[in-house]
Amino acid sequence: VQLQASGGGLVQAGDSLRLSCAASGRTFSMLHMGWFRRAPGKEREFVAGITRTGGRTRYADSVRGRFTISRDNAKNMAYLQMNSLKLEDTAVYYCAQSDYDLGSSSFRSWGQGTLVTVSS
Repeated sequence: VQLQASGGGLVQAGDSLRLSCAASGRTFSMLHMGWFRRAPGKEREFVAGITRTGGRTRYADSVRGRFTISRDNAKNMAYLQMNSLKLEDTAVYYCAQSDYDLGSSSFRSWGQGTLVTVSS
């Protein structure tokens, strides 16, 4: 599967941004989807995940209540709506897919990331 994240940019703290992930190469509705990020000097971390049908989601504690993951199986797209952005949300964001569950270690096929920079 090929994944391409987009929608990143430079925003101010408190602003909102929506990331998109376009998937191709496999039947999208068969894939659990997730978002990860890597901040400067830090390890990649799980941000959010959504099951194949969108019936269940999972979030990192650091973004719960501010970020919302969603998907449109008809368009082969996944999204990450990010509200109330904080300086510490600055990172390269990646989308990924899982064949099994929403566990962080289950995700594969990292696409090219998109940079989100939050300024004060």
